[in-house]
Amino acid sequence: MRPQILLPANPNSNEMLLQDIFSVSRIKAGLEAGDKDEVFEELVDVLVRGYNIPNRDEILAGIMERESRMSTGIKTGIALPHGKAAGIEGICGVIGISAEGIEYDALDGEPVYLIILLISSPDSAELHLKTLKKIAGLLENPGFYTDMRAADSAEKAYSILKQYENILESRES
Repeated sequence: MRPQILLPANPNSNEMLLQDIFSVSRIKAGLEAGDKDEVFEELVDVLVRGYNIPNRDEILAGIMERESRMSTGIKTGIALPHGKAAGIEGICGVIGISAEGIEYDALDGEPVYLIILLISSPDSAELHLKTLKKIAGLLENPGFYTDMRAADSAEKAYSILKQYENILESRES
């Protein structure tokens, strides 16, 4: 059985929606992890279940290898771990929300509360960058982080993602 991975109809268009990548089953509110390694394990497990991906260990190793080069704790309270893995076509991802905060070795030294994890195929660099750019657009709106951090269920987080993505899409039109 092939993993269910997002491939936009036209990679050069803006048709790709983050709400397609991060469905309710690919969001975990109430993360249990206390540190970066634990959160990678927890989120990769959500990713494997959410996309029916068989190569968990390879994905986890790819995330950890990328993180060893530089922390992906990019903004106060936010981390964007990402990597590439063979056996993936296109891009897939999960979102995790922690009420307690996770010790992450972020660039600012603060814990993170919102983690957006992405994995793409080695030959999907353009799609990977477009997805990161779209996520950056969401993160520019301070209300997105505040509302996501307050979400206590995957359903609420997904609704918030859709709301802010729709705002972003309307600005880009």
